[in-house]
Amino acid sequence: MHAEPTRRTVARVLPVSSDSKVLLLLGCDPALPDVRYWFTIGGAVDSGESLAEAGARELREETGIDVPAADLGEPFGTFEVEFAWDGRDYVNDSTLFAVALDETPVSFEGLDVLESQSIFEARWWTPEDLADDGRAVDPRLMEQMRTAIAHVRGGTT
Repeated sequence: MHAEPTRRTVARVLPVSSDSKVLLLLGCDPALPDVRYWFTIGGAVDSGESLAEAGARELREETGIDVPAADLGEPFGTFEVEFAWDGRDYVNDSTLFAVALDETPVSFEGLDVLESQSIFEARWWTPEDLADDGRAVDPRLMEQMRTAIAHVRGGTT
């Protein structure tokens, strides 16, 4: 008997630098520690939180960068993704936010124990460089990055 996947409402944040790079995290599924991939900052919305509040909290927890929820503005997209993580199946209903941000140093001090075992690095990427790297968590990530950059720039790339 296979358990139903856990469905989660998730906020994801794509910080965009002045030179059109997006801050991503390098991590792994704890069940497959040798397979590393780049992914966006974010996580599940807690009870009573708005999507923007969850995005700002996740940005602070995962990078040490503190941005007020109001600064995230309106989301620029949504998508659904099914995946396995640490031996469990999930379906994330993800809402994407973009925020203009200087290339700020990242701190992993806010990571919980499991996150600290599965997040290794943060780096600013252009969509083209990430495509060349070949380790994006999802084939849609480069297009999401381009859309985030355009969103922060007011519709121009």
